[in-house]
Parts: sequence; structure tokens; C-alpha cells
Amino acid sequence: MKKICVLISLVSMLSCGKPPNTDTYSRIIIRELNETEIKQGDQLIALVGATLIDGNGGKPTQNSCVIVRHGKIESVGKVDSLRIPAAAKVVDVNGMYMLPGLIDAHYHNEESLDLAPQFLNNGITSVRDPGAWIEAYDALRNSHRDIPRLFLTGPHLDTSPPAYPKDAYIVRDQAEGSLAVEEHVAKGATAIKVYFRLPVATIREVCATAHRHGIPVTAHLEIVNARDAIDAGVDGIEHITSLGTCLIPPREAEKYKQKVLQDNNARRRGRYEMWNSISLSDNRKADSLVAFLSLKNTFVSPTLAVFERQSVTGDSDSVEVNGFRNMLKFAGQLVRGNVPLVVGSHSLVPFAEEGYAYFREMELLHEAGMEPMEVIIAATMNNARFFRIDERLGSIEAGKNADIILLAEDPLKDIKAMRSVKAVMLNGVWVRELE
Repeated sequence: MKKICVLISLVSMLSCGKPPNTDTYSRIIIRELNETEIKQGDQLIALVGATLIDGNGGKPTQNSCVIVRHGKIESVGKVDSLRIPAAAKVVDVNGMYMLPGLIDAHYHNEESLDLAPQFLNNGITSVRDPGAWIEAYDALRNSHRDIPRLFLTGPHLDTSPPAYPKDAYIVRDQAEGSLAVEEHVAKGATAIKVYFRLPVATIREVCATAHRHGIPVTAHLEIVNARDAIDAGVDGIEHITSLGTCLIPPREAEKYKQKVLQDNNARRRGRYEMWNSISLSDNRKADSLVAFLSLKNTFVSPTLAVFERQSVTGDSDSVEVNGFRNMLKFAGQLVRGNVPLVVGSHSLVPFAEEGYAYFREMELLHEAGMEPMEVIIAATMNNARFFRIDERLGSIEAGKNADIILLAEDPLKDIKAMRSVKAVMLNGVWVRELE
């Protein structure tokens, strides 16, 4: 009888467009598209002596030992508490800092053959591209180069005229939205992304269909009210700018919406003008939105680095510089409000050299108010939960895939130490060996 009631409850939630709870989702295994293309380790390795920061947020383990067997983490502990198998290859990593492989929630490959290997070399072992045709990765996957685990959404769902025609899949009503999800899932999509021209009713149908397949829906909103989209079933928000219209008067939000509907490019300058106009002091709208996002446990990938503007002329009152400062301040409110933030690089950003956008995003999240340990959790376990892959990735724990990075410097003292990657292991295989 109990099983029947659970089944009826699940069907009821799905028919209403609401996602089932986390426990239900955790039963569904999401796999990267290139899983069979990634080499699996065939060795028994003991990594001995590093300070372990495992991704779960607990106290770091000094003088740790992590044993890896055939691509999986077999055991984790202090050196003096584990028995190292006689057949193990012992790797002395004393003085280094060991972390889980980093996960990028917002990666754009732009059909490059070099960017993904570069990201992997820098310790980013899993990426999700929220808006590119899965076929666009064929050349990269056939290049025989070491690349991160690929979690792809397929082209984002938009309606006419699309903001990015090359990366869009046009849907004109709810039925087409549902059919689009089915097609994306059949091709291997591990999430669905909705774009800002879709009506809420279509978003609701997209979410209902995606949730029936056990995959999350993330959204670039901007002119769609985030509350409405989340109530319709959206699980994640891409970009801090997607929250702007919730923070301004309805009349101003409608004015902005109409401008963007007339011209997609109006948001280029318009988003900075909007954020420049927002006062976050004693802002009830902001407080209410933060509480709502926290209550709904909605993942937010701020992608601050792509919007970053710095004053190079000394004009600290410029619209874009001040607009970005308010984005950064609001990200801080999300941190203080316990909204689950994740790290998304956007791949290419104005104030980081190629291959280092991810680290710039981590640094900006720290500037926004996250402690280094919180930034690391956002980059690892929070992202694994967002992707729904936390049963096998996102932390260094027994039974999980051996995606491991080694740093030369302590990231808990200075988040910029995340750039000091010295070695990278993917699936138990060194893709960047210790020098």
C-alpha cells in the first residue's frame, strides 16, 4: 500500500509540473556523454601525505592517504589509519593540497579543440555546456585528446527571434517544448536549458517533461520573472542578471522586457543600466527574493566574471562599473541567505587569460563574501548536486570516481592558490602528472 501511495504522489507532482524531491532524483543516474571515451585507471595507487580538502566542507585532513584502485577511490583517511596494499604504487604528495576535480556549471567550448584540454589541465574535470548542439562536440570528442567529462544540454530552448540562432532550438508552444525535451534526451542531454523568450506555460511543460526523465532544467531568464519560472519547475538559474527584473519596480521591468523583445541587443547595455539603478540597502524585494531562492533550494550560477567591469579611467561612477558592483553585492546577499551557489566560468571572460575564467569566477565569489571553503564546495559538491552526479563525483570519498587535483599552495588561506594546480587525475588516470 505504501508503494502505491508513493507512486501516486510522484505521478501527481509530475502532472502538475513540479519536480519530485531530491530522494527521487537521486535514484536516477546521469552519465556524461563521453563516459566510454574516458580512459579508466588500471592501477592501484596510494596518494600519501597531502592535506586533503574533500569537497564536503569538513576540517581538512593533514597527512592524508587516498587509495585509488581501477579508477575508483577505495579508501580515504590519515596515513597512520590506513593499511596501504603492498602492490600499491605509492606517490608522495607531502606538502601539497588534494581536492576533488572541479566542476564547471557554465562552459562554452565554441567548437575549439584546445579549450577543453586546457580546462582539464587546470583541474576542471567535468563541464556542462548549457546551450550548444551536442553534435558541435563531435570534432573535440574525435580528437583523441584528454578532455573533461561532458554534461551537455543540447541547444537552449528559445522562441523567435532567438538571441543566438546558432545555439537555439525554436519552440512555439507547450507541445513543441515537450517534444524538444524528448528529442534532446534521446540524444543524450543531461539537463535542459530554457531561454528568456519562452512563456512561463511553456517553461512549465518543459520542466514537467524533463523531470519525468529525471534531469534538471536550468534557465537564462532576464525578462522572465525568476519566481514564476522557479514555481514552474526550474531547478537552476544561469547568470546573476537573470534575477534583475525581480529587484526593480514592475513598470521598469516591463519597460526593459519590451525593449529586449524588440531588440535582443538592448540587454547589452540595458542590464547594466538596470543593475546600476538598483539600491540594495533595505531592499525588501531583494530580501524576499533571497529567502525565496533559499526556500526553493534553487541553484544559482552567477557567472560574475563574464559581467565584470573595472574602472580603468578612474570614473568609478560609470554605469557599467556600478552595475557590476551591484551584481557583486547581490551575490553576497545570496551567500548570506544560504542560496546554493555554484561555479560557472562562461569559458572566456574579460579579466582572465584564456583557460583561467573558472578561477576568476572563484575569486569573485570570494569577493562577494564566500569563504574559501565555501567557494570550493560550490565548485565541487554543490555543482555535483546541481548536475545530479553527487553519488559518484564532487568529493573525495570511498566509492567515488577518482577525479583528483593537487595544488602547490593552500586555497583556504588564499583562494588564488586554486591556480597552483600541479597534477590532475581523471578516472584514476593522470592527465597532468606531477613534475
